[in-house]
Amino acid sequence: MRHSIQQLSLALLALCLPMLAVASSYSPLNELPQGSRAALKVQGLSNNQSYVATDNQSQLFPPASTLKIVTALAAKLELGDDFYYQTSIDKSGKDVIVRFSGDPTLTTQDLKQLLSTMRDSGVKTIQGDLWLDNSAFTGYDRAVGWPWDILGVCYSAPASAITLDDNCVQASIYTQDDGKTRVYVPEHQPIYVTTQAATVSKSEQESLQCDLELLTSPDNHYQLQGCLQQRSKPLPLKFAVQDPSLYTQRVVHTLLSQLNIELKGSIKVGSANQQGKQLATHNSKTLPELLEVMLRKSDNLIADNLTKTIGAKFYIQPGSFGNGTQAIKQILFANTGIDIEHTPLADGSGLSRNNRFTSQNMAAVLRYIWQHDDELDLIALMPTSGTNGTLKYRRSMRKAPVKGEITAKSGSLYGSSNMAGFGLDKSGKPSTLFVQFVADYHPPKVKSDSKPTVAPITQFETLFYQDVVNFSQAIPKK
Repeated sequence: MRHSIQQLSLALLALCLPMLAVASSYSPLNELPQGSRAALKVQGLSNNQSYVATDNQSQLFPPASTLKIVTALAAKLELGDDFYYQTSIDKSGKDVIVRFSGDPTLTTQDLKQLLSTMRDSGVKTIQGDLWLDNSAFTGYDRAVGWPWDILGVCYSAPASAITLDDNCVQASIYTQDDGKTRVYVPEHQPIYVTTQAATVSKSEQESLQCDLELLTSPDNHYQLQGCLQQRSKPLPLKFAVQDPSLYTQRVVHTLLSQLNIELKGSIKVGSANQQGKQLATHNSKTLPELLEVMLRKSDNLIADNLTKTIGAKFYIQPGSFGNGTQAIKQILFANTGIDIEHTPLADGSGLSRNNRFTSQNMAAVLRYIWQHDDELDLIALMPTSGTNGTLKYRRSMRKAPVKGEITAKSGSLYGSSNMAGFGLDKSGKPSTLFVQFVADYHPPKVKSDSKPTVAPITQFETLFYQDVVNFSQAIPKK
């Protein structure tokens, strides 16, 4: 009996769906604080029916990390599934050249294996210089519009041709009974960290309005200052490498010593144009595996290095943020007909505050991905609500009926909370696309002694995603 009532409810919902498209207001938006802006779209994939559509579909919003969907599509179309990054070691005369390609997944262990293979080939002494070739990319390592105050954290690590260990290092900070703090840095990491941060109580921190702050310098020196609340265990820290070339120089120097390879000259960084005999190579994983990490974990470094690589391949020149974003626009228009020529893009990760996108263009990208899923196979790489990736613990997606029923990419910046993806039918197949762009979201600050409350964005999303699921599962199969 319960099953038949549920079927009847869904049938009635299906009859009412078209009316929602012309509704003058959408009630879940009432949960957002005053001043917030939102562009929402829910559309059937097979019937093109709009179930929710705000009247600002052509208005520009910061896409944040939903932009990675666009980057992934462009990478699939331009680079192809067989693409991988290759790092190689060549010998040219007395010199040895490590040719970096911008591989965002290259590790110290990979580099050590390359040098070990070189040594095993007979090069135990480098009579000349050891070049670290960085000519794959050009221009800024950080996109225009990346805020200065987050450049020290790993999600804004530089997008560089010479990339090692995610351009990210680890440390930890300890509070002390004498009111000071101390830091620990693993010995193998060639960085320098100092602390002037004070250890304070909870009440002292609130009265002083004092937080832990990070200052960085170009030579991979970091200074912590401000306050840290007394704690029994160390606070783990992750720092973005400020100068990847310098970091890699120091790592290589250590590796040469470990492998007993003698270097007569010095380690130099730059474009090594001379040709040489290839001694060793390391290949990254192929594009689909890179994209899965990029989409599931919202990896900015992979997204931005891929953007520069797309620019390099498309324009046959060193890659940059400038030619990479322009190439993405050209690739999308040539292959899909989606025109984003006048859409402001500064990077491929969505980290820049200068990026803008419209919900109607994002919906068009999603529809193209769905229409060509057999060859693109991108939908399977995106996170699933309450199940994996960045959506596993999202409060609005952790429980039924939303858990496991949405595949999407999230995106958040200061004042923005976005989502773009697909609602699934009862068989787990996409039946709707949806776009959520929320900007200028600034809820009132909650006092520390107040009772726990559900954030307005969570209240909104819970209602919105429930509707997405209901719409998706109520659409009759053709």
